[in-house]
Amino acid sequence: MNNSQVKDEFGHLVAIMDELREKCPWDQKQTIESLRSLTIEETYELADAITREDWKGISEELGDLLLHIVFYSRIGKEEGRFTIEEVIHKICEKLIHRHPHIYGNVQVRDEEDVKKNWEKLKMKEGKDSVLGGIPVSLPATVKAIRLQEKAKQVGFEWEQAGQVWEKVEEEMRELQEAVGAGLPHRIEEEFGDLIFSLINYARFLRIDAESSLEKTNKKFTDRFVAMEKEANASGRRLTDMSLSEMDAIWDSIKKKNSED
Repeated sequence: MNNSQVKDEFGHLVAIMDELREKCPWDQKQTIESLRSLTIEETYELADAITREDWKGISEELGDLLLHIVFYSRIGKEEGRFTIEEVIHKICEKLIHRHPHIYGNVQVRDEEDVKKNWEKLKMKEGKDSVLGGIPVSLPATVKAIRLQEKAKQVGFEWEQAGQVWEKVEEEMRELQEAVGAGLPHRIEEEFGDLIFSLINYARFLRIDAESSLEKTNKKFTDRFVAMEKEANASGRRLTDMSLSEMDAIWDSIKKKNSED
């Protein structure tokens, strides 16, 4: 598909949105507030498709999100706030401004230089803090990753993965001390510090902590459901089984999966 076809398809989508807004009772009732939760849901559906590496699903979910962008822009136009043309124009301007190594004479060596320049430009645009702009409502794991990545851009970063692992071990000891002392508030604090350190270690291993945890969640879910099915096939329920019996089934499923 060439650029002309892309423009035609995008124009078609905008035209459909205009027609739905004018004729469909459901679309007519929607506001930016009513769409918000739906947009969040669509974003998570895209994230799920990405985790599964479901390219067909990714394509479909991207379309749903694109529809939401067009929908918000239509409402913005009705309210006299902005148009879809302004939305596109502003992001184009921003991309050009924040990529002076492409559209200017700035020299960069690698992606880290690009990130550092990006943060410098954002500070010049009026940000009060390097950590500014991170959504408050982001899931905690994702927020921790973003905080650490942004802090890195000003040099607040460990030099080697081994140093980060030492910090993880330090936080583990502090958590164990808090547990031993029986101090609930300190236990919660130290547990949070440990998770934060592990997320930092994941970055040094070039692992996405959120994605890694979600894959473990899926693996646990698949194995647990398989364990339920195996128990049911033998005419029993998990609630009637001992932990050792369930562990035996779990280990069997785990071994079978590793062989596959």
